[in-house]
Amino acid sequence: MEYSADWKKNFATAYLAEEYERLEAEKHASHETAGTDPELLRIAEEDATRIGVRQAEILREIGKIVAKEQEEAAKPSSVVMEFRAGAGGDEAILFAKDLKEMYQKYAESKGWRMRPVDDMTLEIAGSDAYDAFRYETGVHRVQRVPETEKSGRIHTSTASVAVLPIRAKSSVEIQPADIAMEFSRSGGAGGQNVNKVETAVRLIHKPTGIDVRSSSERSQKANREKAMQILSAKLEQLHEEEAAKKHAAERKEQIGTADRSEKIRTYNFLQDRVTDHRIKESWHNLPSIMAGAIGDIVEALRRAAEKASS
Repeated sequence: MEYSADWKKNFATAYLAEEYERLEAEKHASHETAGTDPELLRIAEEDATRIGVRQAEILREIGKIVAKEQEEAAKPSSVVMEFRAGAGGDEAILFAKDLKEMYQKYAESKGWRMRPVDDMTLEIAGSDAYDAFRYETGVHRVQRVPETEKSGRIHTSTASVAVLPIRAKSSVEIQPADIAMEFSRSGGAGGQNVNKVETAVRLIHKPTGIDVRSSSERSQKANREKAMQILSAKLEQLHEEEAAKKHAAERKEQIGTADRSEKIRTYNFLQDRVTDHRIKESWHNLPSIMAGAIGDIVEALRRAAEKASS
């Protein structure tokens, strides 16, 4: 790693860059003072060796700081969470809504910003939002007696969650010719709250069949941009899933594959227990968990992921 004067412009590395240059000046001064005197030259060489060791340490420190900054810059600024009912009819629809509310309440407790993208799609913006939700993608299963069940029979239903990181710059290049675009009126509570112009946007990616809809923004242009962000995130996720399947043996110890079809967790109301099947760990007090108290689950998955990658 070679020294760069640009590091002095960065507040995080400026003091190290200045120390590197001070040492460089000390090294040159020592050689100039020595002149042609053999003894002084020997001392100058010893100084140069000592200084070189310290400069190498400084470059390593700067390298770590720069790498961390680059990692933070590449970190998603927000996530989009999609909730879809699976098996179980009306109960599955209710469960999907329950999951959405659970994550909303957790995000509220963290002070993150939220806004709907569509009826069952939510955008959450926060510096740690992606780290918290990145392992929530997959099939969530619920076992409970629905309120409409008069005989007390236990129902098993499922809902899927997809967590899409939204990055400032996507790694996926989308060709305009591959996109079909449709416009419609955004839904609302009725009356004056329903848009009378076609501001809602639906994008269809022809090669994959992936479609995205955005209706929460006030203008067609803003909805189109939001839909394109989400489409890019979905295509990135698709590529990651394909790569994960190719290297399934290498990933068997990791926490999930970010595959929406993978069953990851069961919420058993009768036993007041939530079990994450990937790390084989359970938690109790389901009412509290469904009210957004999922911090222990989030931390357990984070620790397991760090352990698997170390």
